[in-house]
Amino acid sequence: MDSTHKIITAQDFVQKRQDLLRQKIVFTNGCFDLLHAGHVDYLEKARSLGDLLVVGVNSDSSVRRIKPGLDRPVNAQADRARVLAGLGCVDQVIIFWEDTPYSLIEKVRPHILVKGGDWPVERIVGRDIVQGHGGEVRSIPLTPGYSTTGILDRVILAAQDE
Repeated sequence: MDSTHKIITAQDFVQKRQDLLRQKIVFTNGCFDLLHAGHVDYLEKARSLGDLLVVGVNSDSSVRRIKPGLDRPVNAQADRARVLAGLGCVDQVIIFWEDTPYSLIEKVRPHILVKGGDWPVERIVGRDIVQGHGGEVRSIPLTPGYSTTGILDRVILAAQDE
């Protein structure tokens, strides 16, 4: 089974959105650099809120701008998108090049916008768009003990011990 068909452009999504009018669209976004169990738990919870989960993935250039000095991303945007597309809970993956997904959210027009619990609802980018057309914005609690930065820190420490 090939899941690469789930990776589309924003323009492709806009064209097919008319066919999705009866589906409740959920949107989230992130770097998803080193996918871990916390990400999977979060994405499954997001998907349970609607009929279709669209995941916006920061491009490599946007990751470098929003995480300067961290030597990120570890994985290239195409690889990060491919791994996300392989998850059963993810229906569409769209790479975006801006620092925030604001313009992508305008195009997707989700019914529900979600971010992880480290983002208070009032700070979630695109909240005004989604609430402006009657949608919901939610912050989903994170699974304790999982973070990409934490994983990278452990890898670096392990490499230094060798």
